[in-house]
Amino acid sequence: MTNSGESPGDPGLGSTEPKPATKTIVQQQETARKSLPFNNKEDYVNADRGFIGSLEPNIIKNKDGGVVWDNKSYDFLISGDSPNTANPSLWRQSQLARKDGLFEVVPGIYQVRGFDISNTTIVEGAGGIIVIDTLTSKETAEAAFSLYKKHRGSKPVKAIIYTHCHMDHFGGVKGFVSEEDVKSGVKIFAPEGFLEHAISENLYVGAAMGRRAYYMYGALLPRGPQQQIGSGLGQTAPSGTRTLIAPTDTISTTGQEATIDGIKLVFQMAPNTEAPAEMLIYFPDFKALCASEDAVHNFHNILTLRGAVVRDPHGWAKYLTETIGLWGGEAKVLFASHHWPTWGEKEVVEFLTIQRDLYAYVHDQTLRLLNKGYNGAEIAEQIVLPPTLDQTWSCRGYYGSLSHNVKAIYQRYIGWFDGNPAHLWEHSPVERAKRYVELAGGIENVIENGLMAFKAGDFRWAAEVLNHAVFVDPNNKVAKGLLADTYEQLGYGSENATWRNFFISGTTELRSGKFRPPKQEGIDIVRQLTPEMVFDYFAVQINGREAWGKKIAIDVVLTDAAPNNPDRYRWWLSNGALVYTTYSQNNPPDVTITTVTKMVPLLAVLQLDPVKLQEAGVKVTGDANALRSLSKLLDPGDPNFNIVTPKKVFKF
Repeated sequence: MTNSGESPGDPGLGSTEPKPATKTIVQQQETARKSLPFNNKEDYVNADRGFIGSLEPNIIKNKDGGVVWDNKSYDFLISGDSPNTANPSLWRQSQLARKDGLFEVVPGIYQVRGFDISNTTIVEGAGGIIVIDTLTSKETAEAAFSLYKKHRGSKPVKAIIYTHCHMDHFGGVKGFVSEEDVKSGVKIFAPEGFLEHAISENLYVGAAMGRRAYYMYGALLPRGPQQQIGSGLGQTAPSGTRTLIAPTDTISTTGQEATIDGIKLVFQMAPNTEAPAEMLIYFPDFKALCASEDAVHNFHNILTLRGAVVRDPHGWAKYLTETIGLWGGEAKVLFASHHWPTWGEKEVVEFLTIQRDLYAYVHDQTLRLLNKGYNGAEIAEQIVLPPTLDQTWSCRGYYGSLSHNVKAIYQRYIGWFDGNPAHLWEHSPVERAKRYVELAGGIENVIENGLMAFKAGDFRWAAEVLNHAVFVDPNNKVAKGLLADTYEQLGYGSENATWRNFFISGTTELRSGKFRPPKQEGIDIVRQLTPEMVFDYFAVQINGREAWGKKIAIDVVLTDAAPNNPDRYRWWLSNGALVYTTYSQNNPPDVTITTVTKMVPLLAVLQLDPVKLQEAGVKVTGDANALRSLSKLLDPGDPNFNIVTPKKVFKF
């Protein structure tokens, strides 16, 4: 392939190295450069404002010497103009997001940015500090805290605040405090529902979400102008040790106040916006508003590509209207869990207004067209933003694209079915591909059609056609190579970072084989499971067919509440489903587990091994083989499943 033509050179049989941008992509980049206000440098000024110092080089390692964060790998972004292999708007966003270090927001409030995908904010009180959001991993949190102490001195942590229930805002808590510190009086504040949602999001679909997240963030990709350049919200998600300490104090109502180390805080609840449990915080003494993740410098996700519960953009807009009503015209600075702050009373109101209008407009226009009978894909092709929103950098779709957010809103209200009976009972991807290839007269014709589409610059159609070829014959080197080339061009053209990362990750998997993520440490998450969560954790792993006809009944007795009148759960198989209840049962159990609530997560950690459970202090009476039988029925998720090639057919 050359820079001047559309031919991919030797499709499927060429090198596995990244290829240049085609003429179509070069033209797209030029159009973007001319259509957006690149001469507006205000964000660059604000992203640098208050800089104190950073880690040189900004490379963070774990105790074994493994790299968990490497911001230096993004030094290629420092140069000015974007290459043709990256959307210039996304390149600009990545330049801003890679800026790292300790920054003063206002005297007494400091942020460490660029040490993780998220920010950590430190508020100085009378004798100690309040930490808002603790990053993703213990290692990145420790590095951020060390940087703060280097420049501001060592002060005791008086409180931790989790603004919401996503991992990158609580996973590094043990980089700031220990469980002993919390037992000794350090407070941890979180919005109502935090613990349940923080755990459940990673519990029920953790394997699938985790695999997709590596595509979404491009975490396994090399860094560079033809590879991963960022994720829009930050540069990428770090690896490292995920930790969690349960909150000591719950915030449940808007207007609820707290005074910590002489600092007054006023909370605003915003559930089911960017997260199921989320809150904003106002600091009257500083005239400073923490917007959590509800107002950042891009269009956020209504539904993330990694997968999650669909968010509520209508409620999101209403909460931002409330925020403006509560503190608009008073707040002199707005900072958030990602990106850089906004300074000035007028500027804060304008920023919140633009963000509010973005979510409200896209929500309302999606429903308007939905009610005219258009489906999600059709609506996504029609909606355009008003000129003011379209020309505002903080409304650009670096993380949540206009296209996939519209489809998410459609899904939230109507679901997956678009009403067309032809889509009610479609074949699976592999079976559909077989029939399309046969219809086209064979795989050679499909590949030729894909090549023609590639040469014409119709990469969307080339991807659809060639995907059928690969799903029919995943060993066909020509089909795989050309599809890889196609995904690569789609990645080069994407303004949305997560789209780019998915496309380039797909390219990498096709060219190099399946790449596997490193194992993440997250035992603290497991330790916080309630008994009900443990039971549900096992239920979603039961191999249904293998469990048909099996009868296993287990009682779990918890003695910590009242030793003479303990809580008792009955846990049993019923037609292949693992269910539980607290109601008394007439039939005796096969085995009884007696312990205290905090020990129940050991069932998950030790995978129901009766010997190990008893060694850990859990009492097992009755037929211990019942636990072994249940364990043999478990079919855990595959964290390395194929995404761009067929999966092994599962015979139920």
